Amino acid sequence: MLIELLKLFLIFFKIGLFTFGGGYAMIPLIQQDLVKHNYLTQSEIIEFIGISESTPGPFAVNIATFTGFHGIDANIWFKILASFVATLGVILPSFIIILLIAKYSEKFLKTKQAKYILSAIQPMVLGFILSAFLSVTLTTILGNYFTEITFDYKALIIFGVILFLGLFVKKIPPIGLILISMLLGIIIYGI
Repeated sequence: MLIELLKLFLIFFKIGLFTFGGGYAMIPLIQQDLVKHNYLTQSEIIEFIGISESTPGPFAVNIATFTGFHGIDANIWFKILASFVATLGVILPSFIIILLIAKYSEKFLKTKQAKYILSAIQPMVLGFILSAFLSVTLTTILGNYFTEITFDYKALIIFGVILFLGLFVKKIPPIGLILISMLLGIIIYGI
């Protein structure tokens, strides 16, 4: 069991260490590693992305906590410990990097190498976010598009309504859009 915790920690440590640009940029790495190591299925990852986005707190912390709890088949106390270990794994790299930046940032950010590295990272982050968007959107609307194409018109209706409201009704705050999509999901999928 200790080896399982170490494995989970290292997976999320790697995700936290090599993903720049926030939660959306880490979705491709999360999908690859968690499915490869049999912690979650592709459909469970899509569900956890929705849950992680709908709950308060950073996306990476939420997805790590959910994975630690649901990805391990054990008793409740081990699941809680696995949640803690996964969460620690994903936040520790950022914590260490921020400490190092705080200590050495003034000298480091003025170097040509730092400017080059930061300018090289920007298009990669955009690519990761675009990849996550396409993956989640295609999976939600078309099902698992790698093996079997299904068309979920209900998800497309909800997506269209929220997109319209988000673009053309400026007075609705993001939490309002989340609540509207939740209500639409309950109504449409309940029918």
